Amino acid sequence: MRHYQKIDLRKVKTHSIKTRKSKIQIKDFGKPLSSQHDFKSFLKSLPKCLKANDFRKLLDSIVVAKRRGKPIIFMFGAHVIKCGLSPVLIDLMQNGFISLLSTSGAGAIHDLEIALWGKTSEEVEKSIQDGSFGMARETTEIFNQVSLFAQKENAGLGEALGKRILGLKAKFRKYSLLANAFKLRIPLTVHVAFGTDIVHQHPNFDPSSTGAATHTDFKILANEVSKLNNGGVVLHFGSAVILPEVFLKTLSVARNIKGRSRPDKGRIENFTTANFDMIQHYRPNLNVVLRPTQKSGQGFSFSGHHEIMLPLLAWALKAGGHGGQRIKRM
Repeated sequence: MRHYQKIDLRKVKTHSIKTRKSKIQIKDFGKPLSSQHDFKSFLKSLPKCLKANDFRKLLDSIVVAKRRGKPIIFMFGAHVIKCGLSPVLIDLMQNGFISLLSTSGAGAIHDLEIALWGKTSEEVEKSIQDGSFGMARETTEIFNQVSLFAQKENAGLGEALGKRILGLKAKFRKYSLLANAFKLRIPLTVHVAFGTDIVHQHPNFDPSSTGAATHTDFKILANEVSKLNNGGVVLHFGSAVILPEVFLKTLSVARNIKGRSRPDKGRIENFTTANFDMIQHYRPNLNVVLRPTQKSGQGFSFSGHHEIMLPLLAWALKAGGHGGQRIKRM
């Protein structure tokens, strides 16, 4: 046997736990609640560590942004619509917790179908087998008409869709984010990637008008992003690629233009971002959480299902946040 050299653990220096700095103490523990407690009590009962602390910090940032009139941008993928969360977002809009919404083409399509027919989404596994997936003609007919109108009026796709839903007096328009955003004069921008949506496969689809309208929405979003400096908030729910990429480009445009016209104001820093998703993806964390806030500000990531996390966030905000308690860094 080879007798390899070994370190002598008898030389290790120790110290007392009484003098050691510890990250967790009993005073930081979570607390049980009774059925009589309110939501603020629930927030206070959470352990004072890790994601619970991050959640409190995010709540504070949103509440302060609302109070100071700073942008609160809500970006979301189509799954948020399919999970039935539109009423929650409409309520947040009505209560001043959202200054602009952004979604993908799929998100707008699901919202349009819900407004007009009270239903959306298909059994893709079945319909893809015979080529019937995405072939409902009414959706594309209306979407194409709206795109042509938007291009003619030099309007964004989201604004034009909202106006059309209200103009048609859609039966289920009260559940539509597009319609309610238009009524409340809150921009809802739609960011289309060609080839990703069911309307793109129809013979009457007009890519030029859709492209012009979605590019207008890009400029509307970039303008709101340019106001994020010193207190704005960006919330992102469930878009794995499209919206994180769009957000990063709008931030670059905003910093470029503001930096040239007013170098002292061009940084667009000290804002808050948060990514909520069922699993943490590469681009949302890089393009929403990390890169935009790498020099200043703060970025958070939360994992969980949208149908739980978004109502939880909304409830916490309507309860007034966590109350401004001092939050310990972990």
